Amino acid sequence: MSIVTVRDLVKEYPAFRLNSVSFSLEAGRISGFIGRNGAGKTTTIKSMLNLVHPDSGEIYFFDKPLSEYETEIKKRIGYSTGTVNWYPRKKIRDIAEVVKCFYDTWDEEAYRRYLAMFRLDEDKTPLELSEGMKVKCNLLLALSHKAEILILDEPTSGLDPFSRDELLELFIELKKTGVAIFFSTHIISDIEKCADDIIYISGGKIIAAMPKADFANRFSINGENLEQTFLRLERGAQND
Repeated sequence: MSIVTVRDLVKEYPAFRLNSVSFSLEAGRISGFIGRNGAGKTTTIKSMLNLVHPDSGEIYFFDKPLSEYETEIKKRIGYSTGTVNWYPRKKIRDIAEVVKCFYDTWDEEAYRRYLAMFRLDEDKTPLELSEGMKVKCNLLLALSHKAEILILDEPTSGLDPFSRDELLELFIELKKTGVAIFFSTHIISDIEKCADDIIYISGGKIIAAMPKADFANRFSINGENLEQTFLRLERGAQND
């Protein structure tokens, strides 16, 4: 079941164009969003959340247009960037108290469970956290209101290998409950470990949006892993 549809998304800047980006996301599947810096990943994600206003195109969540149902839709979405950059001097418990006011689906039990899982101290402020713990703090809030889809921009950024593995295992458990997970990353091995689908963007265009196995069958050669395939494709794109 497609719960997100992005269709012919265009956003033009003086030196960059997001060019007719289209793909869909399904419930209970993990989609890895790959592309080099400047390919259009963050612009796409911000457009999906109406943080950037596209010039044209359509974005649907749960068969409803984002343009008409933004408030309702956002209550069902969990969003996290790689870092926390708001309320840096407020305690985590105080930030949570503010955030929970916006969600009638806030799950205090889930909040406590993830707080323990991520080993976060409620009495600390984001300013006191390492970069990896800031990522966990942001995910804590995104996961605590029963989101049906998680949209994550570089969620494993700054995490040590053990914490990254923990997070990827959590993604796999969440998808079993029907949650859709869409995450961008430069760490291709993370996608190899947990993604069901790959959405590959290069130069503002979607090159592929398909199951991981189909991506490997179509693009990989000579026993390459996904990272080797991605690097080869990008070198080819540079030479075009």
